[in-house]
Amino acid sequence: MRGGPSHKANADRRHRSPKQRFRATNWGEYDAALRGRGSLTVWFTEAAIAAWEAEPRTTRGGQPRYSALAISTALTLRSVFRLALRQTEGLIGSIMALLGLDLAVPDHSTLSRRAETLEVLQPRPGTGSIHLLVDSTGLKLCGAGEWLVEKHGSRPRRSWRKLHIGVDADTGRIVAAKLTAPDVDDASQVGPLLDQVAGPIVSVTADSAYDQDGVYDEVAARHPGAAVIVPPRSSAVPSAMAGTAPTQRDQHLQAVAQRGRMGSQKASGYNWRGLVEAGIARFKRVIGGGLRSRTDGRCATEVAVAVSVLNRMLELGRPEYVRLT
Repeated sequence: MRGGPSHKANADRRHRSPKQRFRATNWGEYDAALRGRGSLTVWFTEAAIAAWEAEPRTTRGGQPRYSALAISTALTLRSVFRLALRQTEGLIGSIMALLGLDLAVPDHSTLSRRAETLEVLQPRPGTGSIHLLVDSTGLKLCGAGEWLVEKHGSRPRRSWRKLHIGVDADTGRIVAAKLTAPDVDDASQVGPLLDQVAGPIVSVTADSAYDQDGVYDEVAARHPGAAVIVPPRSSAVPSAMAGTAPTQRDQHLQAVAQRGRMGSQKASGYNWRGLVEAGIARFKRVIGGGLRSRTDGRCATEVAVAVSVLNRMLELGRPEYVRLT
């Protein structure tokens, strides 16, 4: 995590604060987990082999050849190794040959078509309380690159999608994700993210972009009593009932007036929001900062598969830090 002041208003004084130092207490286990993330050991269980082909359908229409398990397996390998669909087809075929399995290999056209409607099931371990951290980031879509624009003066055709995620502060797992157009307001996606979370939510933490009444209403409607830790904007004003029945937002404003912005953030636990930024950084470092798919349905499936991949990697092991300074 970053050291020094965590608010942009103190950027000119960052050099006066020493950088915080941490040490991993379980380095041996975490080191083994990092190596395990790159392991090429692949095996198929008997259950997976039996479920590779789709079950016969009893309704009218074409018969699918591959099950959802087969398609999701191929798309998972595509996400991990950052492959195009044709290269994914070749990788699956080579794995089948090396393992001596007599299973059909889905072609790239089938993978592309099935990804449009594939439902990726996300495991929801336990029903314990969750401290939810919310944030968003941009993902590039295919289009003309910066070099083409600079070299030939063509108009940039690159567009974006916005990825909204919710991270469990205790485990680091991405427990909710939603892909939208780039002009969608961050606060409007709090409700859809909350609907994806299993178990009770103790608190929801986000930055000032989520300082809206609608965010407090969405949380209260689904999880009454949950704390909403959102620093108020600099232009925020108390409600009419602040003197007699202050809302959570009024209480944040009062804390800022009494302790200052940095003091109120530290007291409320807002600084834990850095963990969701770490989750976004992990997504872009491992999966990449762009989307390979073209349509909205396939992009949504691509993100769902990526989230599943990152959570599985996290299950191998994560670091446990202690602060040195």
